[in-house]
Amino acid sequence: MSRLNNRQFFLQHLAQTSPKPIGIEVERAEGVHIYDTEGTAYIDLIAGFSVCNIGHSHPKVIAAIEQQIKQYMHVIVYGEFIQSPQVQYAKSLLSLLPENLQSIYFTNSGAEAAEGAMKLAKRVTKRTRIVAFDGAYHGSTQGALSVMGDEYFRNAYRPLLPDIMHLRYNHLEDIELIDHHVACVIVEPVQAETGVTAASAAWLKALRAKCDALCILLIFDEIQSGFGRTGTLFAFEQYGVVPDILLTGKALGAGLPLGAFISSPAMMGTLTYDPVLGHITTFGGNPVSCAAGKAGLEVLLESGWMDEVKMKETYLVETLTHSAIINKQYKGLWMSLQFATPELTKKIAANCVANGVITDWFLFAEDRIRIAPPLSITMEELAIAVQKIKESIQDSL
Repeated sequence: MSRLNNRQFFLQHLAQTSPKPIGIEVERAEGVHIYDTEGTAYIDLIAGFSVCNIGHSHPKVIAAIEQQIKQYMHVIVYGEFIQSPQVQYAKSLLSLLPENLQSIYFTNSGAEAAEGAMKLAKRVTKRTRIVAFDGAYHGSTQGALSVMGDEYFRNAYRPLLPDIMHLRYNHLEDIELIDHHVACVIVEPVQAETGVTAASAAWLKALRAKCDALCILLIFDEIQSGFGRTGTLFAFEQYGVVPDILLTGKALGAGLPLGAFISSPAMMGTLTYDPVLGHITTFGGNPVSCAAGKAGLEVLLESGWMDEVKMKETYLVETLTHSAIINKQYKGLWMSLQFATPELTKKIAANCVANGVITDWFLFAEDRIRIAPPLSITMEELAIAVQKIKESIQDSL
């Protein structure tokens, strides 16, 4: 075992999740670039699946991490000690949210945030049915998998949570199937893994009205769309629809593991009794992660990068052109390019990596490649990436 190099050990002893991992051996990452152990620089058009919205290794985030490490790291299970990084980050984030979203529960990840939100909805409404949507992705734990909108990924792990109803995304007529047995509706304002599919404003408003009429909680999953990806801090701000529970993660920790579900103090208070410790986590809200996340949020707000998203979106739409591209879907600095077959798409993605640009395909749309760079990417860097993608498409034909 000791004779194996890193690549061999990775493939043989670290549990694999796909037959062909990208396989770049990372040496360091800075800004929009990832560097391998041979010194090759790659433009990162995945951004850690929207984790690195402010780019890699931002100096302000590193300084916040170093300062917090010197004070303390883990001290006790979440929710017992008053830890300043959690409190200060909550103050900063909640000041940017509507008045019904003023209580935050920090978790380890977006999937755990989804789990906590579903528990909260059942606790508040005393109902059991959950409505989710075809094409939805909310995480890969058992509960989150139950509301995932793809049977291929669900089937191998049945039985899952009972009383789950999947409806069609963006279909107004399906809203009529929601009734008074439903505890919550969980939905992505922009579906991530179908290839960046944005909800219509009319559909989200109809969902909100239905939930209001039947006292159902509306959960918005903004784990990928949040933190500026669509041009506002959260996508729901563009729709004029406010959820009862908001899920966030990915960019929330500015590169460190962190998620959260956010609701009202009154609703969150139900987790404190019958039973006590209604939701609990050992590492959720880790003080180092919270310190990093707060610094990352400050960088995002001070940078003006969110104000540039529309300009960069327009640039990508106008310049990423090729006869092999069948369709584009996009929302902000987040795009999918569709090709004729999944095989061609994967060949293009592999050639992109070979040409120094990191991209991949979507979980439920293997015929599309993902464009989701750090929001910090400059127009010059974007132009280089566009040219390399075009070259990779041509190389693949």
